[in-house]
Amino acid sequence: MPENALDAIDRRILAELQGDGRITNHELASRVGLSPSPCLRRVRQLEEMGVLSGYVGLVDPAALGLHVSAFVRVRLDGQDDRHLAAFEEAVSGFPEVMECYLMTGESDYQLRVLVASLAAFEDFLRQKLTRITGVSQVTSSFALRPVVYRTAIPVEARGKG
Repeated sequence: MPENALDAIDRRILAELQGDGRITNHELASRVGLSPSPCLRRVRQLEEMGVLSGYVGLVDPAALGLHVSAFVRVRLDGQDDRHLAAFEEAVSGFPEVMECYLMTGESDYQLRVLVASLAAFEDFLRQKLTRITGVSQVTSSFALRPVVYRTAIPVEARGKG
């Protein structure tokens, strides 16, 4: 969908919903300067267009005892479609993997892994990640503390150029 298909009101709706996904339509309409019916139509249209892809509750990992956040770079011994697909399928099934990106540069993938302890990370590494066929190198870094953590993406209008 072209970015310019969204107007300023759509972007305000997106910003408000990212800040509070449980907001009532009436309150949302008030905040973005619409009456409730047109506001609900716009929200439904954003959902149908795939701009709004879902609604979630954010959980504090520490509240569930998940205190270790690791960033893991993985190299595969082959970068053909078969190796990439096998790796991606395997890591998609690991609940510890919060994010996985196919990368350029020295590693093929970067993962963000969330576990309870260093021992749990070692188990994840030894019992899951390094057992994936084709994994040739794994390098890990541990987050000391978050500095910036956002779930809301920037929705302001982009200038041309």
